Amino acid sequence: MEVLISYSGQLLQGALITLQLAFTALFFGLVLGLLFTACKLSSLPLLRVPVHFFTSLLRGIPEFLIILICYFGLSNLINEHLDGAFEISPFVGGVFALSIVFSAYASEVFRGGFVAVPAGQIEAAKAYGLTRNQIFFSIQLPQAWRIALPSLSNLWQSLLKDTSLVSVVGLEDLLKKADMAAQFSKQPFVFFMAVAVIYFLFLSVSNPVFAWLETRANRGYRVAGA
Repeated sequence: MEVLISYSGQLLQGALITLQLAFTALFFGLVLGLLFTACKLSSLPLLRVPVHFFTSLLRGIPEFLIILICYFGLSNLINEHLDGAFEISPFVGGVFALSIVFSAYASEVFRGGFVAVPAGQIEAAKAYGLTRNQIFFSIQLPQAWRIALPSLSNLWQSLLKDTSLVSVVGLEDLLKKADMAAQFSKQPFVFFMAVAVIYFLFLSVSNPVFAWLETRANRGYRVAGA
């Protein structure tokens, strides 16, 4: 226990990096997921087909491999076409990799949510003279968000755990800090168990947050259906 306390500052720094990585990837993943969803629901094959292929490809490749490709592969690819030593930071590479993976799954979740919105509501909104933006933000997005939230909660849990993979490219996140401490102290069991507990606490805090979001999203829906 004493050795764990002596490295508590390092573990705290790693935990903060892990949370920053997770939340940044979540933000960009949601934005990209909505953009990919818009392309998938587009009537233009030039938008719909490539995005379907791209997201299917991402969902078929292990996250660990995508991180390696984004960090090492992109750096080498850019350096082959530019003079100089361009290097992607581990944090940026991790955010990019986790964001596109998250967006690939989120796009399918959002697509299912938008498809589930009754077409009659859209037609009624058009009959009342609502603009396309008004229909999207007032009718489609709130209902798609309500439908998608349970699945997004699962995706967030996977994203939070996948942040540990970024330690392989040198990011000093929670797992990397614990690994360094384990090597110095020769007590890997203590530190890796501590990391497991911290990840469990992160997820334990996330569950009530998503439950609250679901309650808020369903509140108006329940009243309307009463």
